[in-house]
Amino acid sequence: MKIGKALRVIIVMSLMVSLFACAAVAADKVKVGVVGESEEVIWKPLVERLAKQGIEIELINFADYVIPNAALDAGEVDLNAFQHYAYLNNQIKDHGYKISSIGDTYISAMCVYSKKIKSLKDLKAGDKIAIPNDAVNTGRALSVLQGAGIIKLNTAADKSPELTDITDNPLKIEFVPVDAAQVPSLLPDVAAGVINGNYALDFGLSPTNDSIFYDDLNFYKDNSFVNLIAARTKDLDNEVYKKIVKAYQSEETEKIYREFFEGSYLPGWKK
Repeated sequence: MKIGKALRVIIVMSLMVSLFACAAVAADKVKVGVVGESEEVIWKPLVERLAKQGIEIELINFADYVIPNAALDAGEVDLNAFQHYAYLNNQIKDHGYKISSIGDTYISAMCVYSKKIKSLKDLKAGDKIAIPNDAVNTGRALSVLQGAGIIKLNTAADKSPELTDITDNPLKIEFVPVDAAQVPSLLPDVAAGVINGNYALDFGLSPTNDSIFYDDLNFYKDNSFVNLIAARTKDLDNEVYKKIVKAYQSEETEKIYREFFEGSYLPGWKK
């Protein structure tokens, strides 16, 4: 009888250990929502490294930018990585999502390109520079041009400055605002153009090799244009999620940026 009782105790304890082990494994399975093939390229080596730490990541690739935050807020995914702070803040304002950033990822480089000049020093009085015409990218383009020393902006300007915020334009440069996707096609007709990283790549331009002026994190007032990893606000102290962020913010990830994306991405966590 005593042996039988002891066996039952051992069996019960073994079952409890198994249940706890299963729970631990389940706790380390993390669904991460992303958008686009580029995010998968960045995350797949990360997934392999984290698997060695007992963290199993499943990438969920969404078709657009609308769904991932709703899915995160509803608990359908555990994290997402596809947006910058400006977009996240607007989504929270519009939908009341209880989600927050748990760590920075990258900023998509916005560089200056030209088919006519080799350097911005070659600009002449009255030259034309094409820039994106939407509010967010206009502000970024002007910030880059200020960083290049072409213009000066009102120090009291918003984080997304406008053309009216230009206080000094010594060369009397004429700015040509067009849809961001159309700036590359205008390069033959203007002295230079300020082009988003994704559109530069689509047009066969390498930010590293073809730009005449390269973007810099220090050109921006805050982190509005830095992309991030988002989690539900209640989960910000989750240790597994923190390990994922730490693994992402690494030299290995920077190497992927350099090797696969022609300098299109800058490590936003270093801002």
